[in-house]
Amino acid sequence: MILTAHQPVYLPWLGLFHKIALSDRFCIFDDVQYLKKDWNNRNQIKTQAGAMWLTVPVLTKGYREKPIRDIEINNTVNWRKKHWKSICVAYKKSPYFSRYADFFENLYEREWDNLVKLNDHILFYLLDELGINVEIHRASDESFHGTKSSLVLDMCKKLKSDGYIFGALGKDYVQAEEFEKADVKVFFQDYSHPVYPQSHGQFIPYLSVIDLLFNCGDKSLDIIMSGNVNKMGIQV
Repeated sequence: MILTAHQPVYLPWLGLFHKIALSDRFCIFDDVQYLKKDWNNRNQIKTQAGAMWLTVPVLTKGYREKPIRDIEINNTVNWRKKHWKSICVAYKKSPYFSRYADFFENLYEREWDNLVKLNDHILFYLLDELGINVEIHRASDESFHGTKSSLVLDMCKKLKSDGYIFGALGKDYVQAEEFEKADVKVFFQDYSHPVYPQSHGQFIPYLSVIDLLFNCGDKSLDIIMSGNVNKMGIQV
């Protein structure tokens, strides 16, 4: 069984879904520290003027002492109206906008107090729409020990997984010999971003996956996987 993990992120990019699609189990790492100016609470969409950030405002007082699962959204800012309006303006003429619009309209009509609950709700919907079926775990429900490489290895042992997919940066810290001793095979994702039909002129990579969905619909998962290793290519 192949495992991968990632911290909760807002409107994730294509590469996260490729990594999950290669796996049998996915662990939501919701007990790491919230990172400012990272992907925990923001991502980009494509507008007529180019790439545009959508950022969920959060209450950052004391955030260094909190796991990300306890980070609260700052609802004194009317971010939900802004995000939905921006998405509508950017994608209302896209081929598949109407297919997914109801979910996002409902999403932004609801008041969200917790960032991870918002991110999870979006992630589960997107996995379902893409047809990616994996066993989901949460770090906060487990008791993993260690840091970096040793933490990942402990996670593999406790979730009974004999393979783990790191992101490309995992090569900087993984202690491969420890995984070999534990009979856990290590993989490193090297994601090649596909080019697909987009609205608004010249192609822009590394946007939220909703850009792909609104433009390509049912073809989205095939596009995510195109030019990259598939699940059969990493079986242990």
